[in-house]
Amino acid sequence: MTHKTKWLVLAPTGLLVVGAGACLINWAGNLKEKGEPTAKWVGAGTVALVVFNAGLSLFGHGVSESVLYQLKEKPADQ
Repeated sequence: MTHKTKWLVLAPTGLLVVGAGACLINWAGNLKEKGEPTAKWVGAGTVALVVFNAGLSLFGHGVSESVLYQLKEKPADQ
């Protein structure tokens, strides 16, 4: 898989996962507000933060692949 392909897959996927994680964080907060048991909203919040951080990691990896692609495509005289 080329750097360009990785970039074009990872960056949008990362953004989607970040969005999903943000929604899950909101859901966990709503569980707390509703008075759900502590274990339930803490568990949900933990999963939400894992998903959110995974999205940031995917997006960051996509950005690094973009830089590698740009460096590879850069003419030698610049």
